[in-house]
Amino acid sequence: MRNPSIYTTFLASAGAAFTFPAFAQQQPNVLIIYMDDMGYSDISCYGQQKWQTPNIDRLGQEGIRFTAAYSASPVSSPSRAALLTGRYPSRMGIKDVFFPESYTGIPESEILISELLQQKGYATGIIGKWHPGHRDRYLPLQRGFDEYFGIPYSNDMTAQVYLRGNEVEEFHIDQSQMVRRYTEEAVDFIHRHQEQPFFLYLAHNMMHVPVFCSEEFRGKSGHGLYGDTVLEIDWSVGQIMKALEEKGLLENTLVVFSSDNGPWLQEGPLGGEAEPWREGKGTSFEGGVRVPYLVYWKEKIQPAIREDIVTTMGLFPTIAELCGAELPADRPIDGYSLTELLLKGGKRASDQYAYFRDNTVATGLRVGDWKITLPEGEIRGNFWRASTAAHDTLLFNLREDPEEQINLYYKYPEKAREMTEALSAYKKEYGEIPPPLVVGFNDQLHELRQQREEAIEEAKQRGVTSKAQQVDGFTNAE
Repeated sequence: MRNPSIYTTFLASAGAAFTFPAFAQQQPNVLIIYMDDMGYSDISCYGQQKWQTPNIDRLGQEGIRFTAAYSASPVSSPSRAALLTGRYPSRMGIKDVFFPESYTGIPESEILISELLQQKGYATGIIGKWHPGHRDRYLPLQRGFDEYFGIPYSNDMTAQVYLRGNEVEEFHIDQSQMVRRYTEEAVDFIHRHQEQPFFLYLAHNMMHVPVFCSEEFRGKSGHGLYGDTVLEIDWSVGQIMKALEEKGLLENTLVVFSSDNGPWLQEGPLGGEAEPWREGKGTSFEGGVRVPYLVYWKEKIQPAIREDIVTTMGLFPTIAELCGAELPADRPIDGYSLTELLLKGGKRASDQYAYFRDNTVATGLRVGDWKITLPEGEIRGNFWRASTAAHDTLLFNLREDPEEQINLYYKYPEKAREMTEALSAYKKEYGEIPPPLVVGFNDQLHELRQQREEAIEEAKQRGVTSKAQQVDGFTNAE
């Protein structure tokens, strides 16, 4: 984190110091391909061996493949809000995912990258999953996008519809055709806007359950529906890159491929993989927030594998700088610009990443190879996340122990003290965290259900067998 006014002044002076004649003459296009629940090792350039993803791999082979890249949150809505604003979700009060019955979204006071680029004359479009608020005033066309086609939230939620702009275009959708449909829309967007700078945000609903692929890819991976769908995503990337190449746009298009969080491990064969990292979606262990992150720009970015700690929040200041947009100076921006790293082989301005438990308070910090995590009580697993045993303060060296198995807190007391002080300093500088937004009635329902589960468990431990006694007043709460 940094003083916003100082940071904006730095970018302004940096723009004068750096000489990037390619985009001084012509504003670059920007394409972000953002996956849902795709695990770190779901694609072959990150270690997947059961299937190959040559089109996605190409982005990393001819661009930069980051091995220590993070989303801002281990769940969807908060990480998407962070991507679009460059700010941690807790600054916006976004604690959890939005549901169909939710009434809120990214606060209207927030500034999205789409709004910055729209003001600079960009054609702005989003295809696919939105999910930071689906009531009318929070939809893409009201948040800096000229065009929108897709599903306003996750594909497992009720009332699946395709929106075109602000209106429902289809009430009944065939999810097996979703990847193909999004791909066609993306190629069409590129064709229609090839003569002007454009920002295209392609946010796939896959690999979120339920997982679907078209008949053409069924059985193609030899490893089940999940693998088949990854192959169709790889095909989609190939089609989009082909469209850019045919239109002569590769030399002037920044392409980013990443995921909103780690894999949904509870889904077994319909969930992805995060190896070698621990746990997955919904946790602040590495598997929950460590994501694939590939950045490609033909002839501008030199091929490299980088271990720098980077985040998807960094796209906000990076894109703003590359496209000549001015960052807002009235708020802290948590993402660091990667322009110097991408174009000149430099380094990110920080070697830190903060982990936020439930997107409300920083409870962990990574500095270089070291990671500290504050104590947490036992988490009883449910349909969407695994059980986690209670733990004391954890200290890991991620280079030596990527699976976070060996707690070094007591073995290295000086390092433990240093990291504890660093986390305290970070939280103090971060400042006050606003109360979470009321996501909707679903929050109350979820809380009541959780209370009932706890009451039933307590009753079982007391040996109570009567169902009425077990729920003890929670039956009528729903």
